[in-house]
Amino acid sequence: MREYLVLFLVAGAVTYLLTVVAREIALRTHAVAAVRDRDVHAEPIPYLGGLAMLGGLLAAYVVARELPFLSIANDFVLRDAGVVLMAGALICAVGVLDDLYELDALTKLGGQILACGLLILFGVRFYFFPQPDGGQFVIDPSQGALLTVFVVVATVNAVNFVDGLDGLAAGVVGIGAASFFLFCYQLTVLSDATRATTAALLSAALAGACAGFLAHNFHPARIFMGDSGSMLIGLVLSASTLTLTGQFEASDLATGSATGRSFLPVVLPVLLPVAILVVPLVDMLLAVVRRTRAGRSPFAPDKQHLHHRLLEIGHSHRRAVVMMWLWAGLVGFGTVLASLYRGPLMWTTLAAMVVLTLVLTLIVPRAPAPAFLGELEGEEQDSPG
Repeated sequence: MREYLVLFLVAGAVTYLLTVVAREIALRTHAVAAVRDRDVHAEPIPYLGGLAMLGGLLAAYVVARELPFLSIANDFVLRDAGVVLMAGALICAVGVLDDLYELDALTKLGGQILACGLLILFGVRFYFFPQPDGGQFVIDPSQGALLTVFVVVATVNAVNFVDGLDGLAAGVVGIGAASFFLFCYQLTVLSDATRATTAALLSAALAGACAGFLAHNFHPARIFMGDSGSMLIGLVLSASTLTLTGQFEASDLATGSATGRSFLPVVLPVLLPVAILVVPLVDMLLAVVRRTRAGRSPFAPDKQHLHHRLLEIGHSHRRAVVMMWLWAGLVGFGTVLASLYRGPLMWTTLAAMVVLTLVLTLIVPRAPAPAFLGELEGEEQDSPG
């Protein structure tokens, strides 16, 4: 656990420091988000935050190669992590080009599929679905490749869709990565397997990179991650889950827990990224349906996303972001809790999480803000940014 904490801190610190450099590069290259009708920022903000996040992830990987716990692990642990980061660098480069020149949707999709092809070429893909009895439903390479492309591309675009408020995408993905790390680590504990896994390595580093970037990106943001960042973190989050079926046997994924309760993850390790990102995925599907019914392109922008609706019901910018974080945490950590444990305590905890999230979502906007918070938000509205 200490080694993973080191990776989290390294990724966070390096991302935090490199974000200043990325902002300067964006300003010099005019990679700046202009103010549009559907946006909530009032002045142009530089892009290219993804470059800093990529730097943080790479720094964590370099450190991981020197840590005894990970360096003496199976060769595929660091190898698969390196493959994911190579694919991440490729998709980040596509995002940088989009931040600079505004690529069309098909070109970006082609870049996403190309990055998926790199993953598949080096063996990072779905191999099987675990079954409750410890068996496995093996899928052939072509089916695994198609499923890999579908999950990765869907996750990448879901993160891209949710990147509409300061700190929203970084927070949602950071929370998702943290919950997935918890799942990976507890999975190895309950299965009595090695704690060194690619999934845990990548998710710890990703959570750190998101935390480091949030220091610059929370409202009022000084820099946006842009497509270079949203596509990068979407790919790393989804690709980290692919490594589970490539590094574990099905019997390792369906064993008894330390408390004697049956442990039945079944397909939850495969579906966890979908569960973590269920809020942006639902938002993406609703946007596609909404725009298609209106006779517009599914990629045509609008101002009817879930985060825009939170603003409409009375949340401030910061509150709307925190509410989306709460829902992401509920789904992510709730899924992990339900997949690892059973019994009254688990259901009670899950119910308490749901009630707390609903109360904060529906009641907080109607309650008066504390004096210090009201003054802070008033100063933000009076400032030019």
